[in-house]
Amino acid sequence: MGLLTGLLTFPLAPVRATVWVAEQVLVAAEDQYYDPAPVRRALTELEQELLAGRIDEDEYDRRENELLDRLEELERHNEQRRAP
Repeated sequence: MGLLTGLLTFPLAPVRATVWVAEQVLVAAEDQYYDPAPVRRALTELEQELLAGRIDEDEYDRRENELLDRLEELERHNEQRRAP
């Protein structure tokens, strides 16, 4: 950026900074939302609940299907993000 351009666009610096911060917050939120680790952890905890007898087979199957569907959605989204 040249000196003249920098001086002319200086009044827009707070706007550019605000936009940059908003973009960084969006990226962090998307990374957290599309992270498969919590879903995998929930699957592990669900299996432990079944083995401990806190839930029955039907409840396990229902919740497992929900979690596996969510995991599949996350993996599909993350693959699309990685594709050029």
